[in-house]
Amino acid sequence: MLKVGLTGGIGAGKSEVSRLLVESGAVLIDADRIAREVVAPGTPGLSAVVEAFGEDILTADGSLDRPRLGSIVFADPDKLAVLNSIVHPLVGARSRELETTAPDDAVVVHDVPLLAENGLAPLYDVVIVVDASPATRLDRLVRLRGMTEEDARARMAAQAPRQKRLEVADIVIDNDVPLEQLKQRVRDVWEELVHRAHRSQE
Repeated sequence: MLKVGLTGGIGAGKSEVSRLLVESGAVLIDADRIAREVVAPGTPGLSAVVEAFGEDILTADGSLDRPRLGSIVFADPDKLAVLNSIVHPLVGARSRELETTAPDDAVVVHDVPLLAENGLAPLYDVVIVVDASPATRLDRLVRLRGMTEEDARARMAAQAPRQKRLEVADIVIDNDVPLEQLKQRVRDVWEELVHRAHRSQE
């Protein structure tokens, strides 16, 4: 099994790259999706978040009001650290559980938005960083995700600087390019990952 850590700043296009890798044959473990699962209604994770932040972060049906919580924690590094201390251990445990179900020869891609921030690079055989310029990322967040420019800038500022991500990269995928070029780059990267996976089996 080859364990790949996939990361990139918000708006860099990491989701598109992970989708293309899955199309090629990767087993995807999505930390964001797991992060939603571990704070679903009725979970110990949600109880812990409510205890830390109060019941105002719940919607009328008792689920987590993610935009409201996001507006609180992305404006305050201390509160973000509290949230991370609750959610990250739960996500890590669930990710390891899912990894054990993958075939021995699989290329397992862990989609981890905060890989650089949390010093997680040593957990993976290969780290892939999806990179795009700050201007491109800001444009995507405002135009495609409907964020205000202020909110988008706050989200970007809450993540590691671009250089810090690039420092942990074994492979960089430039996503300041047209989609066809991105697809070709991902195909090339996939071939390299399969080659590494086979080598590790020998």
